[in-house]
Amino acid sequence: MFCVRIESDLLDWRQDYDRIAYTVVDPPPRLADTAFAFLRALDLSFGAFDFAITRDGSHMFLECNPNGQWGWLEDATGIPVAAAIAELLLEAPR
Repeated sequence: MFCVRIESDLLDWRQDYDRIAYTVVDPPPRLADTAFAFLRALDLSFGAFDFAITRDGSHMFLECNPNGQWGWLEDATGIPVAAAIAELLLEAPR
């Protein structure tokens, strides 16, 4: 599991990518467990989850995209998502 916190002073950070800060973070254990349970329940091998963090620090689930974009996060942070997905595909039953 790879987690990247995206911080911006804009409500919709997609308006200006130059005003974004990326930080690789560890997921809270309960959130990670819940995300993996979600994937198992839907029989998915991959999901790009989006969460918002409220002012009190709670994580609010927004969506899980089973075809989500991640390449730009790998470019920005160096997290090895492509290698992990390739490994997952190589391990898949044929």
